[in-house]
Amino acid sequence: MVILIADSGSTKSDWLVIDENGKVLSEFNTMGFNPYFHSSDKVESELKAKQEMMEIAQKIDKTYFYGAGASSVEMCDIIKEGLSRVLENSIIHVGHDLDGAAYSTWSGESCITCILGTGSNSCYFDGERTHEEVPSLAYILGDEGSGSWFGKRLLQGFFYKQLPKHIHDDFISEFGEDETRINYINKRVYKNDDPNVYLASFTKFIGKHKHDPLVKQWLLDGFHAFLSVHVECYCNFKEVPVHFIGSVAFHFKDELIEACDSRGIRVGNMIKAPIDGLADYHLKYKIS
Repeated sequence: MVILIADSGSTKSDWLVIDENGKVLSEFNTMGFNPYFHSSDKVESELKAKQEMMEIAQKIDKTYFYGAGASSVEMCDIIKEGLSRVLENSIIHVGHDLDGAAYSTWSGESCITCILGTGSNSCYFDGERTHEEVPSLAYILGDEGSGSWFGKRLLQGFFYKQLPKHIHDDFISEFGEDETRINYINKRVYKNDDPNVYLASFTKFIGKHKHDPLVKQWLLDGFHAFLSVHVECYCNFKEVPVHFIGSVAFHFKDELIEACDSRGIRVGNMIKAPIDGLADYHLKYKIS
């Protein structure tokens, strides 16, 4: 049996092909697929353009895809339809990225699992099922503590002339003429595809200046906002480990841990990408 496992955020997807014994047959990356922004046609065309996928597509027996935005049957079906056009011989399961995150961090103890990447979200996992206490409101209304949230703070700070001079000047040096024009920014955010990914693309620059007092305060404010809404909504949040997955959690772990410590939250696993843990979980619990 050949199994394909995918973990997809809004920015990129990690793909892992294994056999029933866990031997890795292939691994590769593609763009992220989010059904709120991408159609079945987009999923199909991008995967068919990926050589690593097409070399093994006809050999796949089972596919487990977990992705951002796959939060309802309707949204899951968009991704599933695109996958089915490429993986013609495979049984396909599409689930929410929260399920994938929970499976990948499972260590035998009921827990809260959080995603802090391009977007943000959380769930409670008891070993059998996940549930959300509050929904994710995505990058316009929510995504507290995410890459898109911090990207918005940086752009606001720049255009409102609130940045320290050295960060302001470095922003101009780093991004050039385009990103310093409000008309370009407005078009990129409100008219183009993947505005959440675009906003999150400024996270690397924020990381460059994370020790500046203003930027550190942004980070703490964002994480406190996230914890207040998406962790403290669970009545036993101080009694179970809280796991974190995603590039923002991984690269700003010191500030995240500081925010957690101040609120009495016990930090569990903290990993950048869940694909390996996801494969281990499926081999142990899901694949028969």
